[in-house]
Amino acid sequence: MGPEHVAYGLRVSYGMPHATPDLVISWERGIIAPTGPELTALAGVLWCSPGELIGRPRTLREHRIARGLAAEDIARTVGLELLAYLSMEEHDEWHGTDRQSSALADLLELSLPDFVTVTGRAEKLAELLRSAVTTRWQAYVKPVSKIVPLDRRLLEGTLQELHQAYQGQMVATLSWGGGSGDAGDDGQDFLDRIVDRFWTTVERSP
Repeated sequence: MGPEHVAYGLRVSYGMPHATPDLVISWERGIIAPTGPELTALAGVLWCSPGELIGRPRTLREHRIARGLAAEDIARTVGLELLAYLSMEEHDEWHGTDRQSSALADLLELSLPDFVTVTGRAEKLAELLRSAVTTRWQAYVKPVSKIVPLDRRLLEGTLQELHQAYQGQMVATLSWGGGSGDAGDDGQDFLDRIVDRFWTTVERSP
């Protein structure tokens, strides 16, 4: 199907008179993203599920659409007013209580990494992890545990391993005569990817 066929299907079958071939091309190229109703209609035209179009969901809205749930279903199940939930989804900021967060995780079948990201805690986690690997990791066990509910021994082992890996990388780079510039680049790359390294280390642990 060409963009003109997709646009025609959106207009005729889903009542979207604004759908043009240029709009479809913009979606394909990632210039703009379709809205929730547009994504659902697009999936219908292409005979697939919204989740297949999204790939790996990242935001609260994408997880909801991938599960084929309406915003009303989420709001009712977790105990939020619809407008309050839609505002959180629109701004990608979760402000629910612990009970509501637990209900959200169950309803959307979120993994722990996805839950941390969807509830807007990933940046705070990254900040704490950067401090843990560059200073004394022991001081960050409790703050990190408030964001990531893991067994304390697992969390301690993970932070210690990340700290040793970062410090070892910095020392090795300097020892081999790489210069402070190379060490700084390597260290910054480590810190930039600290959250991914954290989850990989957790998954690798027995």
